[in-house]
Amino acid sequence: MTSPLAPGLTATVALAVTSADTAIELGSGDVPVLATPRVVALTEEATVAAIAPALQDGQTSVGTRVELDHKAATPVGRTVLATATLTEADGRKLTFEVSLTDGETLAAQGVVHRVVVDRQKFLDRL
Repeated sequence: MTSPLAPGLTATVALAVTSADTAIELGSGDVPVLATPRVVALTEEATVAAIAPALQDGQTSVGTRVELDHKAATPVGRTVLATATLTEADGRKLTFEVSLTDGETLAAQGVVHRVVVDRQKFLDRL
């Protein structure tokens, strides 16, 4: 039987960039463009969306590593799309290819690693 967490799961999420998403507001720079930390969060949001339908009751996933190249600046007012595709599922360990596009421009790309955990056991350990 094939695991529901099989490579090929994908999702795309959109963000209309506002001043709250900028490097200035997030403290990662002093220019009014989409901040790298916001790009990371958006790509992680896409990974969560990609596997959400395949997780069992009580399961969640947590991020463990992000490798991201932020290639192009995006100004306030633009809408970006973050896409994540599950490329490897090794037991509980998941690997995603992620990208962020601003229209036709590839603004960021990379790899995100997550691990599937039992939500309650994870919280109990905190």
